[in-house]
Amino acid sequence: MRARLFGINDAYGEVPLLHADVEDPASLRAIAESARVVISTVGPYIVYGEPLVAACAAVGTDYVDLTGESEFVDLMWLRYHDQAQLSGARLIHCCGFDSIPHDLGAFFTVQHLPEDTPLSVNGFVSTGATISGGTYRTAINAFGRLRQAARSAADRRRLEPRPRDRRTRGIVGRPHRDADAGGWVVPLPTIDPQIVLRSARALPRYGPDFAYGHFLVQKRLANLAALAGGAGAAIALAQLPPTRRLLLSLRSPGEGPTLEQRERSWFRVRFVGEGGGQRVVTEVSGGDPGYGETAKMLGESALCLIHDELPELTGQLTTAAAMGQPLLDRLQRAGIAFRVAG
Repeated sequence: MRARLFGINDAYGEVPLLHADVEDPASLRAIAESARVVISTVGPYIVYGEPLVAACAAVGTDYVDLTGESEFVDLMWLRYHDQAQLSGARLIHCCGFDSIPHDLGAFFTVQHLPEDTPLSVNGFVSTGATISGGTYRTAINAFGRLRQAARSAADRRRLEPRPRDRRTRGIVGRPHRDADAGGWVVPLPTIDPQIVLRSARALPRYGPDFAYGHFLVQKRLANLAALAGGAGAAIALAQLPPTRRLLLSLRSPGEGPTLEQRERSWFRVRFVGEGGGQRVVTEVSGGDPGYGETAKMLGESALCLIHDELPELTGQLTTAAAMGQPLLDRLQRAGIAFRVAG
């Protein structure tokens, strides 16, 4: 990287190198102590991510990552949220396609609905993109850890305070054809709806009773059935070490779409919000979700923490709760669209 930068500007040849090793906690603490915010792109985070979170929580350095691993996020809350609150660190996970378009998209939608009234929002996700080998392997590892993830989630639910005067809940939904989404939809059990509901618990603007549903969109029912069947088979095979190793061997870290494929990639998340007798349809859209747009989201999140005037909150936070409108404004300037569609 330094050699490439040197080719752009001779002065960059003097940029010092920092050594960071997840098996050397002292090296990570030195990194955290030297920085105002640290970006982590390791994965699977459940394997490699914790030592850096621990270092940032200990010394009060802000931290952002692009994980979509619910088990990792729950464990980091259980182990480091209280310490980060004391040290002043802001630990913000899911700052990529998981889960910024959905978290800030719901936040944007709520701003266009009445205050102090029950609200319901459904998010419909459409993409045209190829995932990387690293993302694929992270998903297979997560499929093989469903029991561990369920235990971590239960521990967090038991210990995490919730507002007593407001209610948040997920919309389970069912497969169906939806005119607003423009196709067939099926509930999408990613980390994204969890993040949206955590933001709703943190921000009173979501109203006294907030419900959120999260769905994948496909034009044809046959495509939806094929995706559901493939996911079910992968989950079943990931439960046993031999078949899990077989699945992992199909894609290698570092593999991914070509530049030409990325340039043709896109995403769109349409939100339908209702409350107080009003209805609004909004949309968040952009280019390649896994590389180009995620890089923007992650980088702008770090810059927002450094430069923008934000709520005085610490501990593990969501993007909407920690950065909200300032981050949304940054992303719009970076070319990611947030608009009212109808």
